[in-house]
Amino acid sequence: MNTRGLPPVIGITGVKNSGKTTLMVKLIEALSGRGLRVGSIKHDAHHFDPDVPGRDSWRHRQAGAFASAVFDRDKYMLIKDEPQSIDGLLHMMAEADIVLIEGARETPYPKIEVVRRGNSNQAIAPPEQLIALATDTDLTLPGVPSVDINDVDGLVEIILTFIRVV
Repeated sequence: MNTRGLPPVIGITGVKNSGKTTLMVKLIEALSGRGLRVGSIKHDAHHFDPDVPGRDSWRHRQAGAFASAVFDRDKYMLIKDEPQSIDGLLHMMAEADIVLIEGARETPYPKIEVVRRGNSNQAIAPPEQLIALATDTDLTLPGVPSVDINDVDGLVEIILTFIRVV
């Protein structure tokens, strides 16, 4: 368990439809399978609707509630109509051992970039932010390991090595 304050953060970035979500899910499963508490943050640039139309919490928000929570004995969900920063979300996940952020390419966090044949042919993140490329191409960058996009264990080892050093 993380006892150092805020958890280490790794961004998973790449162009649209590059496979970021698929890689995120695989990394979360692999890291959780090793006993780590993994938090995840998904950046959406398109003003997502966080609730399902017709559900009670949606109806509460439609009636004018600025915040709505749903909970049971095992979990909760809080929806608030206000801006939130990644740092604010990280404070809410302080007990995580690591947090993976999907998207949010403009953040300064270290990143693994997904570069997939037929979708992209170069990295979009600054090379100094990259701890690895996850790719099915021959793309290489000086000082950045290129790992096969399906080599989840290899990527997990890079992540674990990185968070032990940080």
